[in-house]
Amino acid sequence: MSTSQALFAGWMEIPKSAVDHEARQYAEEQALAELVDQYAATLYRVAFSVLRNVSDAEDAVQEAFLRVLRHREQIGEVRDARVWLIRIVWNIVLDRKRRAKTRPETDDVAELARVLPAGGLSADERAIAAQHHTHVLRCVDQLPAKEREVLFLSAFEELSSVEIADVLGITESSVRSRLFRARNLMAGLLNHSRSLR
Repeated sequence: MSTSQALFAGWMEIPKSAVDHEARQYAEEQALAELVDQYAATLYRVAFSVLRNVSDAEDAVQEAFLRVLRHREQIGEVRDARVWLIRIVWNIVLDRKRRAKTRPETDDVAELARVLPAGGLSADERAIAAQHHTHVLRCVDQLPAKEREVLFLSAFEELSSVEIADVLGITESSVRSRLFRARNLMAGLLNHSRSLR
């Protein structure tokens, strides 16, 4: 092999560490893209349930994914991505809520009802389901904050008691007692509204 061939061959060689870094970075980006695809709607519902403002909820979801991006090397260590992401967005929205110290003037329950699943229904059935969701969400809004939080995470996001305890940073027994109170209060509110019809 001539000297020029040897130099050219050496120039074309890519160090293994560079390939490993590129492959790892690509894998991390793919993992993050999958998380966004799979959980963006869920995180939006969680954020909106607290913030009650479309743009604030979208900002909170974006901030959650930015935090994930900053700590992307930890994605592989996460046991349950859904719970992990919900905890991140939950902390973000609570921080924002504490900073604002007031509830937004508009409680746009219709926006949350719009994002609830209604697949496979006719237009009439979707309209009826949206009205029912709006009514249920208005009843949920009447619950005390702690009961509302656990009921939302349990009923709408289908988290287990253990997962809710992890998201909220409370004990599992506290979750169960709050859920019990929330369900009893909801039953009373729904029965009361039925009797008014």
